[in-house]
Amino acid sequence: MFSRVAEWFLCALLGLIRCLPLVTVARLGRLLGGLACRVDRRHRRVAEENLAQAFPDWKPAEVQAVALENFRRIGEAYACAIRTPGMDPEELQARIEFVGLEDLLRSGADQLVVATGHFGGFDLLAHVQKHWPGWNITTTYRAQRFVPLERALQRLRTITGVQFVERHNATLAISELFKRNKSVLALFSDQHGGGKGLWLPFLGRHCSCSPAPAVIALRYKALLTMAICYRTELARWRIEVGPVIPTHDEHGQERTIESIILDVQREYEVAVRKDPANWFWVHRRWKPPSTHQKAPGHTTDPAS
Repeated sequence: MFSRVAEWFLCALLGLIRCLPLVTVARLGRLLGGLACRVDRRHRRVAEENLAQAFPDWKPAEVQAVALENFRRIGEAYACAIRTPGMDPEELQARIEFVGLEDLLRSGADQLVVATGHFGGFDLLAHVQKHWPGWNITTTYRAQRFVPLERALQRLRTITGVQFVERHNATLAISELFKRNKSVLALFSDQHGGGKGLWLPFLGRHCSCSPAPAVIALRYKALLTMAICYRTELARWRIEVGPVIPTHDEHGQERTIESIILDVQREYEVAVRKDPANWFWVHRRWKPPSTHQKAPGHTTDPAS
């Protein structure tokens, strides 16, 4: 009974938000994000520690200012992710600029793996479907533990036209996706890669990195590229597609998984340094290595 009531309440709340103008929703999200920064000490501390270690030359005041703006942008991103599904396509497309998309379409590739991450309004990547008519686009996600919230969000996801697959059940869905032409798999691979991830440098410290973009691109002979969303101003975004990450060397031989993912991490670094407040700093990206990851003689990085 509680689950049903909670789901009804959440759907009503989301429906109310979807009735508001997008700019109003964005302002509301920033307000709530700023409030969260002040009351959520645990995640604020994580963000500030991560920023201070990634940018050691910054003064404490600068770290705190960027952390606050980061919380505001996260609030804006989540609020806009509720409002944008189902919006008038022309109104929405006027607020999202795509860079590099046409060049990628002219490349001739018909199967793509897109390594993306929690940058800007990251959920807006689902709206690329409107620019790629006839393409089959799939992305993975992590299900919410609170079932009523997960059901409410799932209703929003279905509006975009993109297939969302829970990451723990994605193997079969990915296999089926790449049996078709004009297939795109978007992978959010900028967060902690787990105990079996690759132990690679990122923003000056080693951490666990997901090998999934390289593994899947090689397995299905797909083109591997990047896509980063930048928030340019209130409720406006620019999505930069590219560069292509080579999966084979100049002799046509497969590159190692580690070398491919290292290139992916370097592109993430470029995106973070371009606009530090644009990334998801509240995540514990740098955790101690597992036994599987710890190389002989390697010094463990301090946990963040």
